[in-house]
Amino acid sequence: MNRPNDLIPVLSLFARSGGRRMALGAFLSTLVVLAGMALLGTSGWFITATALAGMTAAGLAGFNVFVPSASIRLLALGRTFGRYAERVVTHDATLGVLAALRERLFRGWAAPLAARALLRRPARLLFRLTSDIDALDAIYLRLLVPAVAAIGAALLGGLVLGTMDWRLGLALFAWLLAFGLGAAMVAARSGRAVALRRARALERLRAQAIDLVAGQTDLAMAGRLGAQCEALRYTDARLARADDALHRLDTGAGWTYAVGGHLTVAAVLLAVGALAQTEGLGAPAAALALLIALAALEPFAALRRGAIEAGRSWLAARRLGPRLRQDESDSAAAPAEKGSDALCLYGASVVHPGRDGAALHDITLRIDAGERVAVIGSSGAGKSTLLALAAGELQAQSGEVLARPCTWLTQRTELFQDSLRDNLRLADPGASDEQLWDALRAAGLDADVRAMAAGLDTQLGEGGLGLSGGQSRRLALARLLLRRADFWLLDEPTEALDGATAADVLARLARHAAGRTVLLATHLRREAELADRLLVMKQGCLVADLRRGSNEFDAALGALRRH
Repeated sequence: MNRPNDLIPVLSLFARSGGRRMALGAFLSTLVVLAGMALLGTSGWFITATALAGMTAAGLAGFNVFVPSASIRLLALGRTFGRYAERVVTHDATLGVLAALRERLFRGWAAPLAARALLRRPARLLFRLTSDIDALDAIYLRLLVPAVAAIGAALLGGLVLGTMDWRLGLALFAWLLAFGLGAAMVAARSGRAVALRRARALERLRAQAIDLVAGQTDLAMAGRLGAQCEALRYTDARLARADDALHRLDTGAGWTYAVGGHLTVAAVLLAVGALAQTEGLGAPAAALALLIALAALEPFAALRRGAIEAGRSWLAARRLGPRLRQDESDSAAAPAEKGSDALCLYGASVVHPGRDGAALHDITLRIDAGERVAVIGSSGAGKSTLLALAAGELQAQSGEVLARPCTWLTQRTELFQDSLRDNLRLADPGASDEQLWDALRAAGLDADVRAMAAGLDTQLGEGGLGLSGGQSRRLALARLLLRRADFWLLDEPTEALDGATAADVLARLARHAAGRTVLLATHLRREAELADRLLVMKQGCLVADLRRGSNEFDAALGALRRH
């Protein structure tokens, strides 16, 4: 069910991000429509008046051809330049608003649990970023702007015919609004279900195509490749049927407006004929009235495509609206005051959606500024969950979390299909090349980068393709060093690295961690040796807190895997 409240967050964002440009675009569009109507009406009046004046020598001598001909040229030029300006302004405003919307959504998805929830269904994330956002441009370009222009056309038509007879002007204005907007509303109502079916079929088709490409080997081994292809063909057929239904609705709506236009012209023809007989209305004025009435309904016909797609736009607004309503200031971990502890947990518990039991259970913990702490335990004990809670990537279902701003070196090195420079600048967008080289030098990667032909402009493939595992980890280390944060979260920083590379990375981490707080999740002895304190996790519980110098610390450290 479409509810007006669904559109409020989207329209609010439109108004804040590009309200003035959008209003200017709608104004220019209305001027273009009015100029077109005036051009057609004035041309008809001028041709008719010229023909009548030419029937007699006295009439031809007294007829002023310069004012109407100059008006026609002015209207033609104004309509041409106005159309260009209207297209530039409306599309610039729309693209600006959609860019602001994408930024707002990215900020919203950076909130705790939001991105994780979407990553469980990556096709949905792709659809939100592309089709759902793109569908919103129809609200402005195909609904609001044509509606404003159409109402302006109805008003002009009513005023022009009202100068001949007020009843005729009022009747035309009322008819244009009732028929023009009514037909658009009927088209929107008829096309809503079909537009929704098409949107969902397209989303399902994308998801199935992604599953087929990404899981082709697994599907073939399981004997499900043929079934997946058949499902894809079935969804494609559903999408084709929905497209066909929408095209039929568009054709039907166009035919309806054409019939309405003929009826309008016929009714105005009868009316001006009656006025010519009873009140002596001249032929030029009658031609003006007919052509204005003919042109007045055309702007309403431009509404039909937007009306048919309104269901799709409303669905996108309903999907994206809740994220736009959320307060961007919400965060999982409240910031700790400067000079206080780096991290404080008071009875914090975390439950992952769809899983039984708590990933973290009633954790109370305090880490002083400048401490180096390693979290150890078997796989699934809750080490990475504890780091995610400290980073603000997860929300505690109960308890309190206070954390200083931190930077997180995750298990997986997140690199993007972009240049080395831009991958580094994710940590500091304003960093100069000199700062980038300093970070690379500190990470031990500067020599490798200088050996590349393009240097910092070297293009990486998806996931950092083109770099070895050791180089990727050093690049992540350079990014860590580039970001100015006094609290480091390190999640198995040397996992899958060879001994020599791991030793070098750890030595660099130890050197640059001076004066910083470090919280390290590991199951390797070589990494835990950086710490002066060990936190032992077991099944989501903190079972031991050991300090360097104690026998328990040495025993726990010695029990860890060397490599």
